[in-house]
Amino acid sequence: MKEKTVNIGDVIFEMENVTKKFPGVVALDNIQFNLKAGEVHVLLGENGAGKSTLIKTMTGAHKPTEGTIKVNGEVVHIEDPIHAQELGIGAVYQEFNLVPFLDVAQNVFLGKEPKKNGVIDREYMIKRTKEVLNMVGSDIDPTVMVESLGVASQQMVEIAKALNADSKILILDEPSAVLTEKEINKLFEVIERLVKKGVGVVYISHRLEEINVIADRVTVLRDGQYIETVKVEKNNIDKNELVRLMVGRQLDDFFPKHDVVPGEEILRVENLSTHKLLKNISFSLKQGEILGIGGLVGAGRTELVKAIFGAEPADSGKIVVKGKEVTIRTPKEGILNRIGLAPEDRKLEGLVQILEIDKNINMASLDKVSNGPFINEQKFNSVAADMSEKLKVKTPSLKQLVCNLSGGNQQKVVLSKWLACESEILILDEPTRGIDVGAKVEVYSLMNDLAKAGKAIIMVSSELPELIAMSDRILVMHEGSISGELKKGDYSQEKILKLAAGEA
Repeated sequence: MKEKTVNIGDVIFEMENVTKKFPGVVALDNIQFNLKAGEVHVLLGENGAGKSTLIKTMTGAHKPTEGTIKVNGEVVHIEDPIHAQELGIGAVYQEFNLVPFLDVAQNVFLGKEPKKNGVIDREYMIKRTKEVLNMVGSDIDPTVMVESLGVASQQMVEIAKALNADSKILILDEPSAVLTEKEINKLFEVIERLVKKGVGVVYISHRLEEINVIADRVTVLRDGQYIETVKVEKNNIDKNELVRLMVGRQLDDFFPKHDVVPGEEILRVENLSTHKLLKNISFSLKQGEILGIGGLVGAGRTELVKAIFGAEPADSGKIVVKGKEVTIRTPKEGILNRIGLAPEDRKLEGLVQILEIDKNINMASLDKVSNGPFINEQKFNSVAADMSEKLKVKTPSLKQLVCNLSGGNQQKVVLSKWLACESEILILDEPTRGIDVGAKVEVYSLMNDLAKAGKAIIMVSSELPELIAMSDRILVMHEGSISGELKKGDYSQEKILKLAAGEA
């Protein structure tokens, strides 16, 4: 394809009437989409709306069944991801494609190593890697191993890799999902720097707050169909209208919290500590209560809930369940004490992706559906059907592999597993991370129902609006300790952030 002069504002990528069909499924139906040089175009939609299929079509992983794709005004047939890179299309996916035991420069040039006199030109690789990292305002050492970098730095390496391939069209898929607030602000600075250079950015996110900060336009997909493209004014978006476009209905309340009068104390933690991080953690939890836990990444929130469940046992301290001191050193002991943990990383720690839905639901309670060493198929199927119906898991069959479900439905399967165990204490670590607005509201409603039924819930969340709206009390952690407790009516983002930073 000939080089063409492109100015900011020119359309550099376009889909016209693009349809993608799989056997029995129309994943994209007559899609219209375009991207301009120097803009951030947000792709919005619920899980299963077609966003992933659209970006895979952009990057050559899928070929459209019908329709036309244009790059810089010329019709193209994107053969594969390598061809897409040659056309200037790069992508940074939520799950990074980096080789941890190679250094930064080797990852940036992976598969495209420059040679000088028949030998890999290491000097040029380091020099060029510094240049592309400088483009995103990063001073990462090109010679350090990727495995030694934090998540935010690895993301910068992924973006540098795309820029090294001279990407003028950059797709960012849920880039903020694993970042702290500070790292997200840094990412936004990088995006701003890139669009000023004429790069067009396709940004996929479930967080409407982010769209308010960075979007120039928003395209909404629903059920594989193009709904509308909206030009937005930064810091002045109509959230309710975007949600209506996404889900096809008005959501009256983002956070449908119902007040429940807490019952008796069901859990008490006293002076829980680990040598590495936790320091004398003490708190209590009552039946029907939603106890929020806030704090910055690394404050010890996940370590605390894993210690209570037995996944990472504490070195000292006491755990009291229903007035009786218990020993919880393993997840099995946590389960026996009616504690369930929906972990932060549901794909890796909460589910077995290559197993079916019914097997995942019954996995932690096989003793309840077995006759001696043999599984009772009738009980097994009945429990899976009952739980999936109660939690409204959307699937054509309980024999569907969990990996094929949307994020929101995967989270429902995790919760189904613990309800099948008859868990009375449910720990939800980042329960709505990576799921869309409609699914979030469903999870919140489910939490309300569980609290009304007397379940006690601990919710770890980095999303302050969620933490404030859904909690009956909030504990804030800082560097392995509880820095403060806030009661309903005394919440504010400022107070939580001050406690999280250790300033209060």
